Amino acid sequence: MQLLGLYVVVFLKCFLGVFGQQVHPQHNVADLHWKPATATWYGSPDGDGSDGGACGYGSLVDVKPFRARVGAVSPVLFKNGEGCGACYKVRCLDKSICSRRAVTIIVTDECPGGYCSNGNTHFDLSGAAFGRMAISGENGQLRNRGEIPVIYRRTPCKYPGKNIAFHVNEGSTDYWLSLLVEFEDGDGDVGSMHIREAGGTEWLEMNHVWGATWCIVRGPLKGPFSVKLTTLSTGRALSAREVIPRNWAPKATYTSRLNFFH
Repeated sequence: MQLLGLYVVVFLKCFLGVFGQQVHPQHNVADLHWKPATATWYGSPDGDGSDGGACGYGSLVDVKPFRARVGAVSPVLFKNGEGCGACYKVRCLDKSICSRRAVTIIVTDECPGGYCSNGNTHFDLSGAAFGRMAISGENGQLRNRGEIPVIYRRTPCKYPGKNIAFHVNEGSTDYWLSLLVEFEDGDGDVGSMHIREAGGTEWLEMNHVWGATWCIVRGPLKGPFSVKLTTLSTGRALSAREVIPRNWAPKATYTSRLNFFH
């Protein structure tokens, strides 16, 4: 029943999204200016972070290139899920224990309460990522500090050797198609998505549902599908022709031949 309820909620969000579209400003994703924030850590001290997360990446967070680079962020950076996939450099400030090295993290989750509430800019990092901000041999001591002041800035995501992939979410049918974007270089985030059916000329708009999930209610939809992705931060666009085959299946992942850096 809980699973059925989830499908109903996701379907309604996808359907209602047809009636509204947001317009986002464009700017350079690479930010040269450091900004103040706070940071904590979760999980085991040397752990890679938790499974899954509010972005919906599932088991991807346990393997490279996500492994040990995952982070939960406060709502101001999570942006109702549209901040999923964005990359940030985070560095701590106490020279007695912090190195000058920044860690790069990928937004995979949201931390909605506690340190992350009241409009605060906060990063809740994996134990491994948090410890890497320390000088050699002081990883444990830094983690013992709990909440610490940090500085952060946006940075382009880099996935060497990886092309953008599209995961077809469980429950997808010929009338309700739900996709998750993986391994997006550059901005990392998604501002809009469209699909084009086999033999079609029209790009059909998908709707943001939750996390990094987008869907479309229409049908029957006929593959193979081409997918056009436009980033949230800079409005860059990429089109993967017939990346999802005619005989597509739910829970399958289809890799394109493209990415923003190659």
